[in-house]
Amino acid sequence: MYEIRFPHLGIVLKQVLEGFSVGGFEIRFYGIIIALGFILGYMVIAKEAKRTGQDPELYLDYMLWLVIPAILGARIYYVLFRLEDYVKDGQSWKDTILGMLNIRGGGLAIYGGVIAGIITLIIFARKKKVSIMLMLDTCAMGLLVGQILGRWGNFFNREAFGGYTDSLFAMAIPVDWFGNRNYLLSTVNDGIITQEMIDHVLTVGGKEFIQVHPTFLYESLWNLGVLLVIFLYRRHKKFDGELFAMYVWGYGLGRVWIEALRTDSLMLPGIHFKVSQLLAAFCVVGASVYIIYKRMQLKQKTNH
Repeated sequence: MYEIRFPHLGIVLKQVLEGFSVGGFEIRFYGIIIALGFILGYMVIAKEAKRTGQDPELYLDYMLWLVIPAILGARIYYVLFRLEDYVKDGQSWKDTILGMLNIRGGGLAIYGGVIAGIITLIIFARKKKVSIMLMLDTCAMGLLVGQILGRWGNFFNREAFGGYTDSLFAMAIPVDWFGNRNYLLSTVNDGIITQEMIDHVLTVGGKEFIQVHPTFLYESLWNLGVLLVIFLYRRHKKFDGELFAMYVWGYGLGRVWIEALRTDSLMLPGIHFKVSQLLAAFCVVGASVYIIYKRMQLKQKTNH
């Protein structure tokens, strides 16, 4: 049940648990990884702040401001596009609200956390009377570090995966992790488990597995590539805000194609379109326009 395989890579992980218990209280690896992402992200941000002559303590203050809004933003974004899972006929308002607040039951969306983080940063920077764009640049690499790590929380939860694949990086999850084959068949219409996965069940040692795209891994590796590009370019940036625009462009571009593979995407109400994929496309276009506009501004100033 707890086994995860990457059959074409020859990788077999026998005991991949979701977490552990301490005194009867369950601690999930997802939460630990998110917390670790915040810590390592801050360490990167603090180092970049020091390199650029800023006070690292400013960013520690910002991180303390950020924690709750980021979690709330990630939750609100998820709930908004899954309202049917929380607002049910005959259910009391109390139970509805408690269900929406129950993040231990799963349901956080990275885009919501990032949006909340940007809003918090704007308010924080104005209060502290510092440059918003410089702060965004300074936070870009730390944000990527947090996202690179955060996606591995999805690995432990066996979530955020894509459709069926038999490619080199195919990930095999035991059918009994979800219940049984009959249960999988009953959930096909929900979209996360597809008929194609069930039609291509892999049997190893008498145990059945579904094979899927490990989209959490794709996104983690893609973000690592974006991080390396920004790291190598940061000393050559032309204007404040450029590094963050590069992050928005790079992350958005990756999310456009990775989201297309996923089967658990949040959908726009009323139309069959993935909301995060659409938002990612807008991010790519918006960041492109912003970078081109700022470059043209700089060119005009140079010519004058």
